[in-house]
Amino acid sequence: MAEAQRMEVVLCWHMHQPEYRDLRSGQYQFPWTYLHAVKDYVDMAAHLEAHPGARAVVNFAPVLLEQIADYAAQLEDCLGRGSAIRDPLLAALAEPPMPASPDARSALMKQCLRANRQRIIERFPAYKRLAATAQWVQEHPGTMMYLSDQFLVDLIVWYHLGWMAETVRRADPRVQRLQDKAHGFTVHDRRQLLGILLDMLRSVVPRYRRLAESGRVELAMSPYAHPILPLLLDIRAGAETQPEAQLPLIDGYPGGRERARWHLRHGRDVFERHFGMTPSGCWPSEGALSNATLELLAEEGFRWSASGESVLRNSMGADDVLADAHAPGHACRHRVYRFGGNTVDCFFRDDGLSDLIGFTYSEWHAEDAVANLLHHLENIKAACMNCRDCAIVIILDGENAWEYYPENGYYFLDALYRELSRHPGFTLGTFSSFLDAREPRRAHLAALKAGSWVYGTLSTWIGNADKNRGWEMLADAKRAYDRVVGAGTLEPGIAERALMQLAACEGSDWFWWFGDYNPAQSVSDFERLFRLHLSNLYQLLGVEPPAYLSESFTRGTGAPERGGVMRTGGEPA
Repeated sequence: MAEAQRMEVVLCWHMHQPEYRDLRSGQYQFPWTYLHAVKDYVDMAAHLEAHPGARAVVNFAPVLLEQIADYAAQLEDCLGRGSAIRDPLLAALAEPPMPASPDARSALMKQCLRANRQRIIERFPAYKRLAATAQWVQEHPGTMMYLSDQFLVDLIVWYHLGWMAETVRRADPRVQRLQDKAHGFTVHDRRQLLGILLDMLRSVVPRYRRLAESGRVELAMSPYAHPILPLLLDIRAGAETQPEAQLPLIDGYPGGRERARWHLRHGRDVFERHFGMTPSGCWPSEGALSNATLELLAEEGFRWSASGESVLRNSMGADDVLADAHAPGHACRHRVYRFGGNTVDCFFRDDGLSDLIGFTYSEWHAEDAVANLLHHLENIKAACMNCRDCAIVIILDGENAWEYYPENGYYFLDALYRELSRHPGFTLGTFSSFLDAREPRRAHLAALKAGSWVYGTLSTWIGNADKNRGWEMLADAKRAYDRVVGAGTLEPGIAERALMQLAACEGSDWFWWFGDYNPAQSVSDFERLFRLHLSNLYQLLGVEPPAYLSESFTRGTGAPERGGVMRTGGEPA
């Protein structure tokens, strides 16, 4: 079939974790970066490598790249020179003795239960038995003294075996041997597991780089520490789609434009250092766009960006103008858009298809799920009169969905790439390849209404009392930063550390979790880390941290779908 008769399908996977390090001590507060690296980032590369016809966009937050490199360096030093590891969970795996204190043993057991019960824990009979015992002990604290060190060793080994890339699990005989052994793991077994983890961590960036160099993947970036650019640029952007929203009691984020530009420039420097190339596109943190954000992206030389379908709807001002039909003057969600006189090409996520992968297909047989997706794609193609101008865009997290699938999405991803690669009606491509090969006609709109891929608004990060309080605390810290840096009293090394600490404070993840509708544990974790980052900034500046940083200001009691780590593109029913 002629290329012009095929319709482009662009899969865009976004890889992101926030700054989990206490930047003053170097200690990691949570293990999610390395766990997702060895489970998800490795698998996602392997599936692309396995299918020569597969193409995708893979987007990395630069602060994630730095943390992956740091973990690899830590494990190299541990295995090579016996250096201590700066992550409590990974250190527990590495250190021969188990923690002695009841509190430390309890914390270790709790962490080893933080995995999908159905897909990870209960998949392995040995892990299931250990987890059941650990849960019982948590409910009966007086029994902690009866647990042996070997029990804890076996539990922590199985936790890491559970968080293991499925492609590695199937191919690496070392992993198979450990699983077959099932219990009684020795120091040798643990060191072997550490070696496996090191191999995987070291492989992540080189594998994606090779895929990019061969044209199989387009690598893209987000701003350095994953801030919400529209809110840095103008805090009032939070009310563009929700005029009734209560905003923080600040006029704006101090020096927000300069900070937004810094995150783009520093992020690009980090990206280039790791991948040896310059990205053409930017997936803005959480797909959050505004007119001012597009202007900044254009100034910084980015060719394309993307957001959620609801942002396009809101920008058009009516819910019924988007359709799959394509005729002169008719809006289509699958076209490339430009806004005003801006030169950045904007793509918009097909929320329905993306959310099917994120929230629905995990409960389906893989072949049925992919067949259903293809059916939807074929219907869209049939309704689009000029496929040359259209691309069906599927965007979602590259890590969070797969633990809800059997075997980390192995069968689904394999079938997805296989069937799309050989379908006569579609071409798997990237944003840049689509623009280069198709030279599509752009659709033009006067202006873009600020929003994100979550509901088409910025309500996930602002407008709630707790989220607003977070912004007020951040603005306080930024004003202190400006005063001290402006006075020129900081030593250069301290000034650089303060700059990086400020960047960590500006990340989006803290605001995502603030609010009662989120789970208690996650709210507590991220709120505590946010306050730690702010306190560290004040201390680096030589300024007494405000007393309010010693007190929690938000709590969660909710039980959202997927634990709150993912949300749908459209407003929930």
